[in-house]
Formats: sequence, C-alpha cells, structure tokens
Amino acid sequence: MTENISYPWKQETIIRHTQRLLWSYKYWTGKSLLDIERTPEFIAQALWEAPFIVVSHGMEENPIFNYGNQQALDLWEMSWEQLTHTPSRQTAELSEREDRQLLLTQVQTQGYVSGYRGVRISSKGKRFWISDVTIWNLLDENQQQCGQAATYNQWEYI
Repeated sequence: MTENISYPWKQETIIRHTQRLLWSYKYWTGKSLLDIERTPEFIAQALWEAPFIVVSHGMEENPIFNYGNQQALDLWEMSWEQLTHTPSRQTAELSEREDRQLLLTQVQTQGYVSGYRGVRISSKGKRFWISDVTIWNLLDENQQQCGQAATYNQWEYI
C-alpha cells in the first residue's frame, strides 16, 4: 500500500486514467502529449515524471482533482493524498475563480482551449503565474466526458 501512495502511477486505475488523459488530449488537439506507442505502465510512469504539469479533475459539482503528476504536486506543494481531496477551484485565487469557471465552461462546449494564462496559489500560499495552458475535456472509453484536464510547462512565482 505504501508503494501506491509513493508511486500512484503504479495503480491500475491511474494507469487507465493516464491512457484517458493522453487519448483525450490527442483527440481534441491532434497532438501527442507523450509517446503513446509504449506499454501503459511505461506511459503512466513517464507522465508522472514529466517535466511539465498535468492535472485533471472529475465531474462533481465542485470538481475534485483526481490526478496530478509529480511536477504538479511539487508546484502546488501537496502530497498525492492532499491533491486528490482538493477541489480544483481552490488552486485559483478568489479573484480568478469566476474567470476560471467561464474558461471551464468554454472548454466543456469546445472540447479544449489553448493559451490560457492565470494566477494560481500553492497549498502554502505561494502565488505564481501559469502560462500557455491547454485545458481539454477528458473522455472515457465510450467517448463520454468524465472530467477535464490541463497541462502547461510555464510558470513563474510572483
């Protein structure tokens, strides 16, 4: 059990979720987030260790994060356990939450949006800009929406 907490990417549900993340990203953007010609386990580890941020949340009324790679955990100063119990809106400052919600509604309609820039805040109160963010709808194996995800590789502390 300790291994699954230290290495969430080894969990079967996370391996499957990684496949959804990558497939959905390619479906909406036409681009690959990672080399998807490897084994699912290899891909899950590669996404976990990627030098860019990847996060996702579910479809709850107040969506909770259900994935964040190690880079995201480090940036937001959270453990896997903390992240997967955090409503995604809480990583945006209060003043940013309305714009964030409008953006997520736009993604819901369009499938994805690229080029977003906004301010986020870590669990310890560190503020930072995120830039050139792509947000997309996650699709399950039946092509039904099962959440939303975001990726970016540009951030700067304020």
